[in-house]
Amino acid sequence: MTGTARDRPLATGLDAGLLSPVSAGTAAAAATTDEAWLQALLDAEAALVRAQAALGVVPERAARTITELARAEHLDPVALARQARGAANPVVALVRAFTEVVAAKDAAAAEYVHRGSTSQDIMDTAAMLVAHRTLGPLIDDLDGAAVALRGLAAAHRDTVMPGRTLALHAVPVTFGLKAAGWLRGVVQAADRLRALRTERLPVQLGGAAGTLAGYAEYARLDGAGGSEAFVAELFARRLPAEYARETGLAEPVLPWHTERTPVAALGAELALTTGVLGKIAVDVQSLSRTETAELAEPAAAGRGASSAMPHKRNPALATLMRAAALQVPALASVLAQAMLCEDERSAGAWHAEWLPLRDCLRLTGGAAETARELLEGLRVFPDRMRDNLDLTGGLVVSERLAVVLAPQLGKVRAKDVVSRAALRAAAERRPFAEVLAQAPEVAGALTGEQMAELLDPAHYTGVAGELVDRALRCGPHGARQPVEH
Repeated sequence: MTGTARDRPLATGLDAGLLSPVSAGTAAAAATTDEAWLQALLDAEAALVRAQAALGVVPERAARTITELARAEHLDPVALARQARGAANPVVALVRAFTEVVAAKDAAAAEYVHRGSTSQDIMDTAAMLVAHRTLGPLIDDLDGAAVALRGLAAAHRDTVMPGRTLALHAVPVTFGLKAAGWLRGVVQAADRLRALRTERLPVQLGGAAGTLAGYAEYARLDGAGGSEAFVAELFARRLPAEYARETGLAEPVLPWHTERTPVAALGAELALTTGVLGKIAVDVQSLSRTETAELAEPAAAGRGASSAMPHKRNPALATLMRAAALQVPALASVLAQAMLCEDERSAGAWHAEWLPLRDCLRLTGGAAETARELLEGLRVFPDRMRDNLDLTGGLVVSERLAVVLAPQLGKVRAKDVVSRAALRAAAERRPFAEVLAQAPEVAGALTGEQMAELLDPAHYTGVAGELVDRALRCGPHGARQPVEH
């Protein structure tokens, strides 16, 4: 290909999600499109004018006109994107283009677009609006996944299965306990995001360098009366509070142009959420293996199909969730690094947040929607779980035998006797009970009936059932509630 980059036409295609199937077509994808961001920028501008009008420093008529015209369809996002290269952010071009739209209807109202504001006030507020709008359906999906998990935990409270540590059979557990563990992670993630959405997504309002000087100066020029104390009260307290009310976001104590905790905290919570969902995904993948076959994803036309192997039904939903969980922490780390902002406005750190933040929201929202679908239709195979418990011929409960024999042989000797019998049973491919019964130290100590009872995996699940009950007593949002069996 010849020619310089400047000679080539700029791409105008929109992101369809081709490389992000976990989020393609999801509510999170719709809430984070370029058009959605553009609308959030305009909403931030319009809400600011309404807040100023509520305080009497902007005419009500101007606020109504600006709000009426603050619609993304009036602007060209491709043109704005190209023009954004000039100022390193899209707000400068947006303000110019939007002012022209307003001026075409009401020249007087156009004077009040972006009055006293700075690009970061609008960009940060828009980012918080996008996050707020994306988190709504995301939290709903987490709540739906939690409902499904409560059902799985209750239904399989006593469904025994192999517990696995370091990839090998350990001791018996129950699938109900596994589902209860998933449940607690999902509920806690939803609760944290719910609190963050309500309390920790603030508007941005500082003006050029965080002093709100431009807002106050315009008010003085327009004849806003009162003492300096009145002006300070108006813009240090009342304007941020009114702006928060107009947007539905939180009110900040101070401008946070270079104090980036709100964005970094959001990224951290999204990383934790995808980690919780990713844990479920890897468990489902592992337990769906052909040779394990204890779980299966819900069936659907075309789901899990292979382009080469007709027999394959891959765990596609879990794969999408895991892919998201592998990406979001890395993206969130960019948001954490962007906290290193110099002076009163950063040259690059603030700008580095936008795409990682959008991708974190998209991926986490997509993973939550996918998790809900997976868990609402998850297929559980208790018979296969029981079959797998029998693969080691009783070795899965060797710990129990060592405990039972300890009072007679001493703890150290009992463990040694059981360990040697376990190794011999595995090497000779003989039933563990048969080998153990032949050990001189055990001969006569246990009857065949006692040995059979002790080696039954279903009788060695500890207090798993009670732990499941405890998890189920903690209902949605941490509320305690009764458990029915």
